Amino acid sequence: MNYIQQGYKGKSDWFYWLITVLLVFFGWQILGGLPLLAVGFSYSKDLEEFTSAGLNNFMGLGIDKNLFLVLIILTFAIGLLFLYISIKFVHKRTFTSLVTSRKKIDWKRFWVGFLTWGILVVIFTFVGILIEPEIYTYNFNAKPFFILVAISFILLPLQTGFEELLFRGYFMQGIGILAKNRWVPLIITSVCFGLLHGANPEVQKLGYILMVFYIGTGFFYGITTLMDEGTELALGLHAANNVVAAFLVTTDWMVFQTDALFVDTSEPALTLEMFIPVIVLYPLMLLFFSKKYKWTHWKEKLTGRIEKPIIIEE
Repeated sequence: MNYIQQGYKGKSDWFYWLITVLLVFFGWQILGGLPLLAVGFSYSKDLEEFTSAGLNNFMGLGIDKNLFLVLIILTFAIGLLFLYISIKFVHKRTFTSLVTSRKKIDWKRFWVGFLTWGILVVIFTFVGILIEPEIYTYNFNAKPFFILVAISFILLPLQTGFEELLFRGYFMQGIGILAKNRWVPLIITSVCFGLLHGANPEVQKLGYILMVFYIGTGFFYGITTLMDEGTELALGLHAANNVVAAFLVTTDWMVFQTDALFVDTSEPALTLEMFIPVIVLYPLMLLFFSKKYKWTHWKEKLTGRIEKPIIIEE
C-alpha cells in the first residue's frame, strides 16, 4: 500500500475525518491556547491592556521570550496529542500509518532531512552575516541562549511535527482518498500550508508576495512526502528549519522573537535572496533525495490515481 492508501486503514468514513478535524482544532486552537491566554492576562494591568495586546504582542507585556516560545509550542503540542488520540481511538488505526507507508518509522530518514537542511541553514546564515555584518548584532547571553537551544531541540519538533502530520499526513491522506488522485491533495495541502502562515508578522511587514515562499515550501514538503511514500524526510526538514532559525538569528518583526545568537537590525525588506530556497535549494534537495533513495515514476507518484486496496492490512 502506498502512503495515501494508508488513509483507508481503520475507520475511514467521512464523519470520522470530520470528528478528528473538530477534535484537533479544539485541542490546538482552544485548549492549547488557554495557558498562553492565562499568562498574558497575568502580565496585563487590566482587561483593556490584555485585549489590546493580542497574541502577537504579548511579549510587549513583559513575558519572558523563552516562556512565550514554550507557550506557543504548547498549543501545537496539544494539537499533536489530539491528532494522536483521534488516529488511535476515532479512526482506530496505528499512528505509524499516518507517518509512513513503511512497517515502522524510518528515523534515519528523519535525521538525513534534519542534518542536510540544518547544515545548509547554518551555512547560508553565516554567509549572510559575513556579507552584511553591519546589520547584525551579536546577542549572546549564556543563560537565556542555552535555555533557548534546549527548547529548540526538545520542543520545537513538536510544533513542526504537528504541522507536517496534519498537512502532509492527515490532510494529504484524507483529500487523496476523497479525490482518488495525488495531485489534488498535493496542491490543496501546499496552498493551505502557505495560507496558515499568512497571519505571521513577516507577511504583514513584507506583503503577501512572501506567500510564494510559504506555498513553495509546502510543495517541497509535499513532493518529498509523495515521492518517498512517508513524512520522515519532511519531518526532519521542517524541524531543522525552525530549530536552527530559532536560536541563530532573530528580529523584532518575525513570528519567532527569541534570545538568539544574532539580531538582524535591518529594516524589513523583500529581497530576491528570500526566494533562493524555492528557486534553487528545494529543487537541489529533491535531486539529492531522488539519487539517494532512488526515486522513480515521478509522474505517477505526484499525479497518479488512488485506488482503494482490496485487502487493507494494519
